[in-house]
Amino acid sequence: MEKVHIHDKVFVPFMPYEQISQAIDAVADKLNKDFCGKNETPVLLCVLHGAIMFTGELMKRLDFPLELASMKLSSYVGTTSTGVVREVMPLSTDVSGKTVIVCEDIVDTGTTIVELKQKLFDKGAKDVKICTMLLKPEVFKDRCKLDYVGAEIPNRFIVGFGLDYDELGRNLKDIYVLE
Repeated sequence: MEKVHIHDKVFVPFMPYEQISQAIDAVADKLNKDFCGKNETPVLLCVLHGAIMFTGELMKRLDFPLELASMKLSSYVGTTSTGVVREVMPLSTDVSGKTVIVCEDIVDTGTTIVELKQKLFDKGAKDVKICTMLLKPEVFKDRCKLDYVGAEIPNRFIVGFGLDYDELGRNLKDIYVLE
């Protein structure tokens, strides 16, 4: 892993794909324990665009029937959260009476997750489970239970494996941190 230049910033190696993969394995194991053999088909909700790679990798490891849905939310401009969550693309399926497993790339303050969870309940979801690849515990305001967490990281700006800086860097298989 070498430094990468994106727009006006330099990012250095932080988490190699092998470590990401191990974290996804652990999340998948927990989900399989919770959902295999159940009499329901949960909805796996990919929060676009950041969670695409995580959701895709996770799905390959899940051993229970599921529906796939997506929606796009946004709260970042550049490297900073605006604190305002915008729904850019609406939910792609009906969740009435269903359990929804929200797949997020990263949870920092938790503002997006709290709002999303409420939106899903407002749309009739029976239950909402929060599954995130990464968590920044130093800034997480703990207003919402996180059911599945791949790894905890420091409060630093990262790119790669679905995470972007002004829409670039998502395709990197490893995760990099701002130098």
